Amino acid sequence: MKSNNPLKIYLGDLTYDTVTLATEAMPLNVGYAASYCIKKFGSNVDITIFKYIDELDTAIHNSPPDILGLSNYCWSHNVSLEMFKMLRKVKPDAITVMGGPNFPIDFPSQGKFMKKNSQIDYYVPIDGEEGFSNIVEHALNSTREKMRDEVLKNEIDGCVSLDPDGKLKYTIPVLRIKHLDEIPSPYTTGLMDKFFDGKLTPMLQTNRGCPFKCTFCTDGKDEVNKVNSFSTKRVKEELDYMVKMIPENTHNLLISDLNFGMYPRDQETCDYIAEHQKKHDFPHFILVSTGKNQKEKIIKAINKLSSSIRLVMSVQSMDQEVLTNIKRDNISVDQMMQLAPAIKDAKLLTRSEVISGLPGDTYEIEINTLRDLVHAKMDEIQVHTCMLLDGSEMATPAERKKWKFITRFRVLQRDFAELSNGKKVVEVEEVVVGNEKMTIDEYVQIRILAFIIYVTGRGIVYDPILKILREHEIDIFDFYLRIKDSLDTAPELIQDLFNRFEQSTRNELWDSKEEILEYYQNSKNYQKLLDGEDGINVMYHYLAEVTVENMDSWGDYILRIAKNLLQELKENSMDIDEEFLQISNYCHGVSHNTMGVDRMLTNPEFEFSYDIINWLEDSNEAHLSNFKLQQSTKISFQLTDEQFKSIQDTIEMFGNTKVGRSKAMRMIAVETLWRRPIKLVKNNLENQIVQ
Repeated sequence: MKSNNPLKIYLGDLTYDTVTLATEAMPLNVGYAASYCIKKFGSNVDITIFKYIDELDTAIHNSPPDILGLSNYCWSHNVSLEMFKMLRKVKPDAITVMGGPNFPIDFPSQGKFMKKNSQIDYYVPIDGEEGFSNIVEHALNSTREKMRDEVLKNEIDGCVSLDPDGKLKYTIPVLRIKHLDEIPSPYTTGLMDKFFDGKLTPMLQTNRGCPFKCTFCTDGKDEVNKVNSFSTKRVKEELDYMVKMIPENTHNLLISDLNFGMYPRDQETCDYIAEHQKKHDFPHFILVSTGKNQKEKIIKAINKLSSSIRLVMSVQSMDQEVLTNIKRDNISVDQMMQLAPAIKDAKLLTRSEVISGLPGDTYEIEINTLRDLVHAKMDEIQVHTCMLLDGSEMATPAERKKWKFITRFRVLQRDFAELSNGKKVVEVEEVVVGNEKMTIDEYVQIRILAFIIYVTGRGIVYDPILKILREHEIDIFDFYLRIKDSLDTAPELIQDLFNRFEQSTRNELWDSKEEILEYYQNSKNYQKLLDGEDGINVMYHYLAEVTVENMDSWGDYILRIAKNLLQELKENSMDIDEEFLQISNYCHGVSHNTMGVDRMLTNPEFEFSYDIINWLEDSNEAHLSNFKLQQSTKISFQLTDEQFKSIQDTIEMFGNTKVGRSKAMRMIAVETLWRRPIKLVKNNLENQIVQ
């Protein structure tokens, strides 16, 4: 007999928050599934959305649902499986549904996945609304007391399951909604209201899908090649709602589009965001992947958002053979250089992302990729270790065999928790650290060089050093190599930091997932995760350490290397001491104590006889010597009240600990982090902030 009571459904997109918030995005993905089901079934369903692990843990035990649906990403896979196991013990007849991109694309691997994870009744790949609502419809049409048994007999469109013989069962495994406005907004319907909690960041989606076929990405498969869009009207309504709901301590916006700015309609979205920035001071910082091609269109679209957004040049590699191996077509270095004037006019900062360990990579290829990007004057170059993601072509058995990957396993940073049943859950990723032509030792050396480039080239703080080196035709990449090769002459603090960086890079690698999971079940070992000794993002962890504790020492070291390079020039007979002292003072002023508790009280002041501000802005490549001032000027380097609040809110959101600060570094706009130069007029009647 069918029940008159509404079907109780729990939907979760879970984040760890054991040591700090690991995944800051609001659960928009499951919000879409919820709003679509409510539209179709109305009062016949009672849906609750979860983001925090402990809240779902408690709810499962106190009031178990009829259906539990959880998202599956590499950062939430294991905890979602544990939640299904919990529910199965408490309520064996409940239906469990998993969805998301972390699911193999070849049928044999899908079958193995479902057999291994038998606590999953149905998997909904790709877009989840249609598939999940079809499960709910079957559940509503079943006898409540026999619901699971009756539903599991069915092949359900948009879903994958196993038959009693352990074979894959499906009809249409993938269903996508073409006109996305058919899905009611989780924001304007109020489903996201409780997640405006001062911890999570609102996420905007204007379209779904990706026209590119990159083999390392879960969005490179044919099923999502078609891009579907929400209407501009819908996007504006959601932005209006966010502005109305946003707490005072939340300053960022996430945009989940995979190629933002590449489509004409993105111009209108950017204009509308810019209006909100002027009227409501939100958002300060926008985290988004800008489009892979058509950079001119992207620059035009995002130029009104200048300091709050970065133009991303995610090249992954600059080697043509590697690009062919991963089905990627890149913008060239020459094209990047040609875009430089437009980028400068729009006052945009650029970020380029590289993946180490791609098919066909060698140490020399990766070095050349970094060299090309440095020559292209990218503001920020970030090297990621290649992950083998379920759902990507690269992770299939055929690709693994073809490219002879050397892989290891590591704890996903900050992703661990102890559940109410005493089980310690840890998320694990598989990464490529070599192949038959690249050793693990070479991988480690690439990581060290990448860290040097990232710390030194990130943002505006060391722009004066890079500019004066370029003035004298010194290769900036050679500068970075000299920094790496001279580490044994660095201050002891810096030598110690790099020794620990290398050790952390090696120690985080394990031979198997099972070893990791077993090791951290031991309470003493698990404490290492809690204390921030293990389970860190090595790059951001040490970036935060340099930024908070060692910027003066790091600055002194790389300034010395730069000066040595200048003095080694045979044709350089001029005395650079005065110019270089001023550059050094400027760099130290901008970077001094930007995250300390007393940062508003420690404002360094220096006397300048060169107009470094206008020299940095000059696009005619004039030498610093042409910017000699008739009268010296004193400059104080300060943080504005707005900067202080934005930094402080972010630190408090993630915690003023090493782990929290490493997360905060990713969420603070570069322009917000560094001090601003303020000219001190000699009569002290006025100060002028230098823009």
